[in-house]
Amino acid sequence: QVQLVESGGGLVQAGGSLRLSCAASGRTFSGYYMAWFRQAPGKEREFVAWSGSTTYYANSVRGRFTISRDNAKNTMYLQMNSLKPEDTAVYYCAASPNFPGINPGGYNYWGQGTQVTVSS
Repeated sequence: QVQLVESGGGLVQAGGSLRLSCAASGRTFSGYYMAWFRQAPGKEREFVAWSGSTTYYANSVRGRFTISRDNAKNTMYLQMNSLKPEDTAVYYCAASPNFPGINPGGYNYWGQGTQVTVSS
């Protein structure tokens, strides 16, 4: 079992920045693929970025968001810059021991989510 806890969400004006954190416990963090997803009201959960041996981003956030991880601290981060109102969503971290791709169904473990609200 892996337990994931997100933090760092909040309210920010358009153009601002936030850094989300995802603290993991329970298993060896370094061996897992880790990802960020988000879900806006009335919409499906969508892929944002993942981190394994490399990183990969959704087109909508590439160049503005940066995913990183500190395996010594069992923590993953999402640095979000140049935020837009359309980035407003609940952000979730997810983990999988096997290559999961960008489909939420590929991930075994999820955090509870943290709300990010970007005002115009």
